Amino acid sequence: MKIIIGGAGHVGRSIVDYLSQADNDIIVVDPDKEKLETIQKEFDVQTLQGSISHPGVMEKAGAKEADTLIAVTTNDEVNLVACQVAYTLFQIPKKIARVDSEYFLNPLWNTLYSDRNLPVDLVISPDVEIAQSILSLLKIPGTTAVFPLVNEKLYLIGFKCSESCSLLSMEINEIKKSYNSPIIHIIRNNKSFFAKPTEKVKLNDEIFVLVEKDKIFDTLHDFGIVVSQTENLVIFGGNAISYYIASILEKDDTINNCKIIEGNSHIAEDLAANLNETQIIRGEMLSDIILDEAEIKNADVSIAVTGNDKDNLLASLIAQRSNVPHTISLVNSRAFDNLIDDHGENIIVERSLITTSAMLQELRKAKINNAHCLRRGLGEVWEVRIDADSLNINKTVDEIGLPDKCKIGAIYRQNEIIYPSANDKIQESDILIVFVSPQAIRKTEQIFRI
Repeated sequence: MKIIIGGAGHVGRSIVDYLSQADNDIIVVDPDKEKLETIQKEFDVQTLQGSISHPGVMEKAGAKEADTLIAVTTNDEVNLVACQVAYTLFQIPKKIARVDSEYFLNPLWNTLYSDRNLPVDLVISPDVEIAQSILSLLKIPGTTAVFPLVNEKLYLIGFKCSESCSLLSMEINEIKKSYNSPIIHIIRNNKSFFAKPTEKVKLNDEIFVLVEKDKIFDTLHDFGIVVSQTENLVIFGGNAISYYIASILEKDDTINNCKIIEGNSHIAEDLAANLNETQIIRGEMLSDIILDEAEIKNADVSIAVTGNDKDNLLASLIAQRSNVPHTISLVNSRAFDNLIDDHGENIIVERSLITTSAMLQELRKAKINNAHCLRRGLGEVWEVRIDADSLNINKTVDEIGLPDKCKIGAIYRQNEIIYPSANDKIQESDILIVFVSPQAIRKTEQIFRI
């Protein structure tokens, strides 16, 4: 697939990071020569200096042969114009635009995005996506991943098995007999695999379970995961992400106290002017005086969302040493993972996974309602719909011919979850929850092709 990415900042780099792992022909366009040189050193991609919204630049980038344009500069207008140019002059099939302004995101203007007006197939706001992902983790404490599926009727949740977990040393077939929600997937030592019947759960395994929305907390309790109430939060970094998180938490009656630490006086003043219940603390976020003012020792959760990986991970380390039970760190690169333990209480949120997950429905050539990246290089979860014209209707799970390391984890049929065997038949209107390894993406796309 030939993909043009406009923008070499944090968002563009995170998208390149994920998409460059697959067999994609990628060219990155940006006016900043230094940013392009940095990306070219890190990834096997082409670069072109210039503005993505200029027709001549887009032509040099190979727009005539491109399958997808992803315009993610920091300028909404540039991104939208780029999509218009891609559609009108080069007929690029898929056009994705980053839009951060609340004015462009207002539901009242949804009709703006159409072939007759602004031809954008998908509008994404990375900061909002990241904030929503963090809020999902806050709603279900103790989880490492929360992926809503089937319009939030079904969830794929992940959690780490600590020493207190009741599943340790149990075989998967034993767990299946005892619990309503069987383990579907396991990540162990940075390797991803399906749970075989005789496989035993080990310490620090990250396990994934499919569960209905109203049974999430019962399931976590069954699996020995202690869910504690979040009342006091400290957020490191004042930006669009922290603003969105705080604005939602202000409407949550269970939250007693939310504080944001920000060193820039102008940003701090702007946050204070737009948030009502959130306390804004201006100062160096790693200063003992500032941390005391934020009452870090009384926090239930700390969230570090600055633009710097090292600062986020260091803030989380300091929070841990202040006995904060749960920490969340936003990172753009996995290179700093060794600075912090990634387990149930200390969670790393990867910008690339969240941003790319928001685009997978458009990037994958299959009938997908929704999709999520499990971990970098460890696969994806697709929500595949079976329409009336599907060639898979009345085929058994085995007859579909899924490639190795690819599996139908569940079927959502008429408000019921089915954990299928090889002989179960696919029916019209089924929604399949499919785990896809990176190596199997192209073949799986063909099986569930549009």
